[in-house]
Amino acid sequence: MTIGDLDPAALWLAAGLALGIAELLVPGVFLIFLAIAAGVTALTSWALPDVPIGVQLACFAVWSVVCVVIGRRWYRDFPVDSDAPVLNAPALRLRGQVVTVTTPIIGGEGRARLGDGEWPVRGPEAETGTRLRVAHVDGGVLLVEPLAE
Repeated sequence: MTIGDLDPAALWLAAGLALGIAELLVPGVFLIFLAIAAGVTALTSWALPDVPIGVQLACFAVWSVVCVVIGRRWYRDFPVDSDAPVLNAPALRLRGQVVTVTTPIIGGEGRARLGDGEWPVRGPEAETGTRLRVAHVDGGVLLVEPLAE
């Protein structure tokens, strides 16, 4: 018995199952779309048993593209709710933090303590000990503003 003696629908189904299992083992979301395309090709091969292998491969290619396009659109529009939306954006986590000026801000530039570190800051004139709020981060420089009363 050779591979050519096997039912094409069974081979496509096996390929789809293998891709589905690989999706579970490989990080990311991509192989599932190919698994779906292989499953559709298995159904096509089962419904039309005399379809040549070239047509089956073309069917798989077309359905792969269709599934990936639909999947990308779905994932792009899929809202992600998180209790830590800025987890992977450390600069955004600094916004709103209160800093204490350590080197007076003169001419718009100075230094301030945030947590256990000292940062260069840009903002309004301020004396040592003044507390300011981080409005934005520009590279490694904190852009600060007066605290709201």
